[in-house]
Amino acid sequence: MLYVKKSKIPKAGKGLWTDTEIKRGEIVCEYEGEKLTWKDCLKRNEEQVGYGAYYFFINSKNCIDAQHTPWELGRYANDAAGMGRVEGMKNNSKYEIRKNRAYIIASRTIKAGDEILVGYGKEYWDAIKDGIKK
Repeated sequence: MLYVKKSKIPKAGKGLWTDTEIKRGEIVCEYEGEKLTWKDCLKRNEEQVGYGAYYFFINSKNCIDAQHTPWELGRYANDAAGMGRVEGMKNNSKYEIRKNRAYIIASRTIKAGDEILVGYGKEYWDAIKDGIKK
């Protein structure tokens, strides 16, 4: 079972954890939220400063916004390769698109009591860094 508690990554806030072993290749969870187009996501960013941290881009017509869905657990998975790195901590999951739905998949076996860590991708971190510079 998945649960949310403070992340091991400094300044990351909450993280996603498991109390049961998840084998390599198994679905950890689906990344869920409000379904939007990318155009709608960009419009929201213009209207609300600091918005957009929970967008998941599948394609221009299919994006997920988990900003206002705190009950959706996938939004709490952090990236070990992000801005608050911890030496020796590595991602144990990856995102995978299946039939226009986003899933977090275990890229190696995740032990009970471990935090779920998934790579966000270079584009995400470049966008975040650009936002900080502005």
